[in-house]
Amino acid sequence: MLEIQNLSVHFGEEAAPFKAVDRISYRVEAGEVVGLVGESGSGKSVSSLALMGLIDFPGRVRADALRFDGQDLLRMPERQRRSLIGSEVSMIFQDPMTSLNPCYTVEYQIAEALRAHGGGSRRALRSRVIELLEQVGIPDPESRLSAYPHQLSGGMSQRVMIAMAIACKPRLLIADEPTPALDVTIQAQIMDLLLSLQRSEGLGLVLITHDLALVAEAADRILVMYAGQLVESGPASDIFRRPRHPYTQALLRALPEFSRGAERLVSLPGVVPGRYDRPQGCLLSPRCPYATDLCRAREPQSVGPDGRQVKCHTPLDDAGEPANPHAAQPSAACRPPGGRVPPRDDPAARHPAHTPGGSHAAH
Repeated sequence: MLEIQNLSVHFGEEAAPFKAVDRISYRVEAGEVVGLVGESGSGKSVSSLALMGLIDFPGRVRADALRFDGQDLLRMPERQRRSLIGSEVSMIFQDPMTSLNPCYTVEYQIAEALRAHGGGSRRALRSRVIELLEQVGIPDPESRLSAYPHQLSGGMSQRVMIAMAIACKPRLLIADEPTPALDVTIQAQIMDLLLSLQRSEGLGLVLITHDLALVAEAADRILVMYAGQLVESGPASDIFRRPRHPYTQALLRALPEFSRGAERLVSLPGVVPGRYDRPQGCLLSPRCPYATDLCRAREPQSVGPDGRQVKCHTPLDDAGEPANPHAAQPSAACRPPGGRVPPRDDPAARHPAHTPGGSHAAH
């Protein structure tokens, strides 16, 4: 359904751009849930905004292909793309309190989405708005039609955003951090709602999050981004049991399920590189416990062990160690408590149970 090939988003000078998204490629099939994970600043949201055509100047979007149902979004006329985006492809934005217009009522804002992609009489639009509010679990929807965003709770605002996103019955839904700043009970309700809609409508769903516990329960496939690059992708069960990239391994070790009673969670030292401190070679090399001289000198290419894609010179084996015997040994600080990787049959190596509002991926 969706095919992305070598998507890049650059900002700044043409001669020395900041690569917010750097040559990422992936597909989303109809009815599939794809989890896009990584630390803040890894390019997850920017890549989706590029797909939606929401990158403004001075940002520059380039791709070998950006196709939805065989139609190239980058090369189609602007009017045709605007007609497709919002109807066939829709997005739930990160913060409903800033995404909803404070000057307009709930009814007006949802009806506006309907008017932009088909319209209808005022009575028909109101009926459809009420139907959508019921569908997303808002009680007594008629009483909410005249409400303004500031009169809604965080969870209620997010439900309104979901209603707007599904108003035109899209086939692909992108959910960017769909449960921000909500208490754990509301987070669970919002995720249950999204997954229920995905199953009942047969939607393709891209779930952007840093909550690995959430994607463990929801996603069919996982894409791991770091510093604008896609470093690992594959079936969710395989990635949780046998991570092949050191960054994926570090994200998983930051989960409480891997703490083994330790006083502190394992964390990855350092921060995601920005515009002016991007290293030569592998972008993870300053933080990676397995980095070698080759990693620091040359950018790795994506390789495909086990039908997965891993951007690493020395992908990890089933024991969580570099496949290259000459790779550096990990430092003690980056080892999991107990100094070993959980074996494949260890309960901690399976999908961690979803705890609403689960731990952040890396701190």
